[in-house]
Amino acid sequence: MAATVKLKQLPGAYAVSRLGPSDGIPGWADGPGFVSITRTDDELSITCLQDRVPGSVKHDGDWVAFKLQGPFAFDETGIVLSVIQPLSENGLGIFLVSTFDGDHLLVKAADEAAARRHLGDAGHTLV
Repeated sequence: MAATVKLKQLPGAYAVSRLGPSDGIPGWADGPGFVSITRTDDELSITCLQDRVPGSVKHDGDWVAFKLQGPFAFDETGIVLSVIQPLSENGLGIFLVSTFDGDHLLVKAADEAAARRHLGDAGHTLV
């Protein structure tokens, strides 16, 4: 049986930004709302409310964010799959960020209604 999850929509529109791998974390990155800052050998990726992202920064905007209401145990399986599978099967792109206590699902604002419908059809609750 697939897991069922409660998802809470976060207010505002989000953007995913890409900076260089050796760039410092800019002051505009932190603030209200969901923020994720990830550094790899290839990039510094920042997800935050899009109105904070300067136009000169490479970014992709107009994302809607949902928080999977957890926390979920690290050994609990199928949580993320149960949420992304109905979206993927219906051709909707996603961006997912995991934290210690939970996960955040982002979908393009243009796909929000379809995402809500497919998640509801899969037995998930959106609040």
